[in-house]
Amino acid sequence: MSALLPPGIIGIIGGGQLGQMMIYRSKKLGFRFAVLDVKGSPAHSLADIVIEGSLKDKDAIEQLAKESDVLTYEIEHINTNALMDLHSKNCSIFPSPDVLHIIQDKLLQKELFIKKGLPCAPYFSDDINSIKKFPIVQKTRKEGYDGRGVKVLKSETDEILKGASIFEELIDIDKELAVMVSRSRDGSIAVFPVTEMAFNPDHNICDTVIAPARVSEKIAEDAREIAVSVVKALDGVGIFGVELFLDKKGNVLLNEVAPRPHNSGHYTMEACVTCQFEQHVRAVTGLPLGDTKLLRPAVMLNLLGQAGSNGKMVLHGYEEAMKIPGLSIHLYGKNDVKPFRKMGHFTVTADTIEEAVKKAEHIRSILKISGDNKS
Repeated sequence: MSALLPPGIIGIIGGGQLGQMMIYRSKKLGFRFAVLDVKGSPAHSLADIVIEGSLKDKDAIEQLAKESDVLTYEIEHINTNALMDLHSKNCSIFPSPDVLHIIQDKLLQKELFIKKGLPCAPYFSDDINSIKKFPIVQKTRKEGYDGRGVKVLKSETDEILKGASIFEELIDIDKELAVMVSRSRDGSIAVFPVTEMAFNPDHNICDTVIAPARVSEKIAEDAREIAVSVVKALDGVGIFGVELFLDKKGNVLLNEVAPRPHNSGHYTMEACVTCQFEQHVRAVTGLPLGDTKLLRPAVMLNLLGQAGSNGKMVLHGYEEAMKIPGLSIHLYGKNDVKPFRKMGHFTVTADTIEEAVKKAEHIRSILKISGDNKS
């Protein structure tokens, strides 16, 4: 299959912040973009072609396909059957619908990991009644995101999440790591630096990403090797966010995979030669992959809606934060603030990782987002 060249049209299923950043970081390549999502989605203001509709709507997805030379997506929760039908008619879709079918279901992910001999957190069963050892982690098989669909169960009396689930052993975690892996149509692979993630303990939302991760080279190499192996196992094309656990014994375990740009890769926009969004576009169009070299240490923090916030966005500390050297702020243009909703992020770079962490914590203390609570 020959590469798609500008001014070809890339169709994106999903118009959230990932689609928005994919467009504004890849427009320079000369491609045009068509986007499917509901009215008012962040990416719509940048798209060349806008299709308003549900990501589950077969007709809307088919309309997007007619407008596009290649299809991709920035979210997993879409109509896979519609994509499989299009794929059977030789529509170019990357990552493939087969990959998405596996990623959408955490049980299928886990079964693939085990089949391929990849180290991962052991899972017990999909039946809570058969589990005797606690604490455990419950994960709903489908539709989970940003902390939703994951719960630690401390005993058999804890209320469980509704829906089909898997139950995993609770890992004694030292750090949570992530690796962005890109794979092009010809099978070539480029790997971004291993990053360290911290999560909000109350809402299980990724809070901070540190690049590079503060781990030994041996652990970083183990993480890269596992991440590349899982993308090869999926026969994936595009960019993949591979989440991993580092346990207290120094073992690296595979957690989950996202077949798209990922929160843990946002830092690449300021800190790497090629960012994750451009890399994804290069991969799905069949162009050579870009250089993934880290230029400067970086820390990224998500800007979440404050607890109790609703209504239109109100920024606090914006001007003061903007005075800090090395800071880049990204606001997603979402209409309404909700508690702990991702409204944007910021990345700060520095000469050392220690300096970047110190700057990021200072910015965290002054830059906040609330709502006007009028709607």
